[in-house]
Amino acid sequence: MFKISIHHCLGALGICLAIASCKAPAVSVREENKTVPANFGSGGDTNTLAALPWKQYFTDKHLINLIDTALKNNQELMITLQEVEIARNEIRMKQAPLLPTVGARAGIGVEKVGRYTSQGAGDATTEIKPGKETPDPLGDFTGAIYANWEVDIWKKLRNSKKAAVTRYLATQEGKNFVLTNLIAEVANSYYELLALDNQLAIVKQNIDLQKSALEVVKIQKEAARATELAVQKFEAEVLKTQSLEFQILQQIRETENRINLLLGRYPQTIDRDNSNILELQPAVVTAGIPSQLLANRPDIRQAELDLAAAKLDVKVARAEFYPSFGISAAVGLQAFNPAYLFRLPESILYNLAGDLVGPLVNKNAIKAEFYNANARQVQAMYNYERSILTAYLEVATQLSNISNLEKNYDLKSKQVNALTRSIDISNDLFKNARADYLEVLLTQRDALEAKLELIETKKQQLNAVVNVYRDLGGGWK
Repeated sequence: MFKISIHHCLGALGICLAIASCKAPAVSVREENKTVPANFGSGGDTNTLAALPWKQYFTDKHLINLIDTALKNNQELMITLQEVEIARNEIRMKQAPLLPTVGARAGIGVEKVGRYTSQGAGDATTEIKPGKETPDPLGDFTGAIYANWEVDIWKKLRNSKKAAVTRYLATQEGKNFVLTNLIAEVANSYYELLALDNQLAIVKQNIDLQKSALEVVKIQKEAARATELAVQKFEAEVLKTQSLEFQILQQIRETENRINLLLGRYPQTIDRDNSNILELQPAVVTAGIPSQLLANRPDIRQAELDLAAAKLDVKVARAEFYPSFGISAAVGLQAFNPAYLFRLPESILYNLAGDLVGPLVNKNAIKAEFYNANARQVQAMYNYERSILTAYLEVATQLSNISNLEKNYDLKSKQVNALTRSIDISNDLFKNARADYLEVLLTQRDALEAKLELIETKKQQLNAVVNVYRDLGGGWK
């Protein structure tokens, strides 16, 4: 009775000391900033492109087939899906400590202790039956079921599981972000391929035009109306344009291979629309309001979930300062001879214990982990704020880009029309000896460059509407 009282007093004293010495350090963390401007510098229409599924946003059947293939085969997307699976398994790992651990144990052993020890003397004088001493050496045959359970007093285990669930949801948003970027990258590469095809066609037309002009110059030289210098200049211009043709062919091959890489397949020809890219009209952009980015952008949602998980990690780290309460129990059969193993109740063993364990001194490791958890929470907070700022700036930049490209395209179109007309005029003047051959060359060169730039501007327009669709958070739904 006296021993029991001492044990109770020591236990109560240990609890008091543990609780008194387990105050967690206080760390102040400011709240994250979720405020965004009311609009993107224009009206406040709540309609947004992000609400459209990508199969409705893109209408080119060849592009739709390419995106479908990419979503099935892209290796980066497959890697991201495995990260989601890893996060799902992490939930199972964090859920396990919430439930008791139950196991079974069976064992066979033998033990020989010294005769002149307290255990040896006790065994020697113990009779199993009248006239029979305890055998030496002593066997040990055991079969038991045991259980251990940590009572989650401070919600440490539950918060740890919540953090794992939150990170799993964050990986889902990370997968959506990869989807959005993958769709945009395939679409941008596809439009680049269309632009290169059209540029190649214009270069070939220009080569034919320059060859015709070269023949005219050669005829005029024979008639003593032009010099060899003019012939060589025209011929050099033809060769320059022919070299440009092969540069574009190489760019086409590189773009096709880049698309094939996104589609997860070896090089092959990319099926595409062969019509004039200048006839394609960019989609009408409805940006909505900036606050919709918080719900539509997967990277913002991922950063928000990462921040929530980091806050839970701080709670878990703080709970490490408090004592933990564990319960253990076991029940089974034990005997030194198999013949006695099922003699009840003599062979029954059982135990039940409760442990309250808390840190008293040398808590530096726990403090370090607590400070690290707080630092990671601050990191997650700044990352969340940066994600919101980045998303707003990206959309605002693309909207400005679309507006300026539209004006640029109109001016480029007028420039191309004027230079196209000037080619015929310069040729007529040259044939009638009223213009120098350099004027013809410069006119052809300027017209070619303007046509190529016009196609490049159209490609940038198409890419801009793809990018604003991505930046608004469209493509993953």
